[in-house]
Amino acid sequence: MLSVDLPPEPSSATRARTLARERLAASCSSDTLDTVALLVTELVTNAILHARTPLLLTLESQPGSLRICVEDKSNEQPAVRHYESDAVTGRGLALVEQLASSWGVDTTPSGKVVWCEVPTT
Repeated sequence: MLSVDLPPEPSSATRARTLARERLAASCSSDTLDTVALLVTELVTNAILHARTPLLLTLESQPGSLRICVEDKSNEQPAVRHYESDAVTGRGLALVEQLASSWGVDTTPSGKVVWCEVPTT
C-alpha cells in the first residue's frame, strides 16, 4: 500500500504523516485517518530520535485493520516511559499503546521493526 525510505531528520515525520494522509484519504474515515496520522508521526519521530538511522515506513492494509511499520537499523528496543504531566517529551509509545489495537517490536538481522495496528471498520 505504501513503502517509503526516510532519512533520520525531523522533516521525515512531517513527510511520513503527509504521505499516509494522502494515501489513505479515499479509503478511511476522518477519525481513522487522524489516528493513523498521529501514530505514523509518533513512530517515525521515535525512530529519528532514538535510532538515528535511515528508516522505512510501511503501511499495509489487512482485513479490518491497517498495519503501520517503521523499520530502523538500531537494536535499541523501545519502551513505554512514564513522565510527569508537564514533561515535554516521552509520550510517543504511550499514545501508540492507547490508540492502536495492538503494537509490538520485531527484531530483524539489521535492527528492528516497530509496528502497530489500527482498526479500519
